[in-house]
Amino acid sequence: MNIATGSARAVKWMDTVYRINVGRYQSGGIVGVFESTVPSRGGPPVHVHHNEDEVIHVIEGEYEFWLDGQVMAVRPGASIFLPRGVPHTFRVASAGPGRNLTILTPGGLEEFFVEAAARELRIPDQIAEVAELAGRYGIEFRGPAKWVD
Repeated sequence: MNIATGSARAVKWMDTVYRINVGRYQSGGIVGVFESTVPSRGGPPVHVHHNEDEVIHVIEGEYEFWLDGQVMAVRPGASIFLPRGVPHTFRVASAGPGRNLTILTPGGLEEFFVEAAARELRIPDQIAEVAELAGRYGIEFRGPAKWVD
């Protein structure tokens, strides 16, 4: 098991760059840690993690999170806990890109982004393929977020 890695793996999927700092291979599956650079207005569909708890720490940009019907703003320097089994999503609300650090316990889900990027899958065009891949990682997509602007 590696205690510290010298370089992060980086992949780009759906206009978001994921830099995987610590994955299941480095942590023995205990934790996954990655940094994301997300375009303005970008973010995932509403989804549920069936296997992992997630903490997202906002580094740059203004984020809005939707957690089981509740919307909250999360600003740089703040974190949010997203428990497994609870539907959630986020979007970058600022004019420029956002940057965040994600910590997953246990690790492993970060490999979803690696596979999706390698296969060049796109939402919504290839949602069936994305959903199949996501299902292998315990992710269930629930559709687009209904943001109130």
